Amino acid sequence: MQGYRPGARTAEFLDYVLNRLTVIGALYLMAVCLLPEFLRAAYPSIPVYLGGTSLLIVVSVTLDTVGQIQGHLLAQQYESLIKKSKLRGGRK
Repeated sequence: MQGYRPGARTAEFLDYVLNRLTVIGALYLMAVCLLPEFLRAAYPSIPVYLGGTSLLIVVSVTLDTVGQIQGHLLAQQYESLIKKSKLRGGRK
C-alpha cells in the first residue's frame, strides 16, 4: 500500500488500534451478556427469557438485515442512474 511503511511505528499504531477495538468489543459483549441477568435480579416478578447469547444473535441478524436492505437500495439507485445514462448517452 502506498503511503504506509513497515516498521516499529506502524506496528505500534496497529497494536494500539487493535487493543482499543478488542477492549470496546469485549465491553459490549459483557454488557449484552449481563443485561438480562441484571433485569432478572431487579425485576424477579417479570420473566426475562432473552439470554445474552440470544440477544447477541438477534442484534447481529438485525444489523445484517439492515445492511442487506441498504445494499439493495443502493443497487437500485445505481440501476436507475445507468438506465438514465443509456437513454441520454446514446451508443456503447
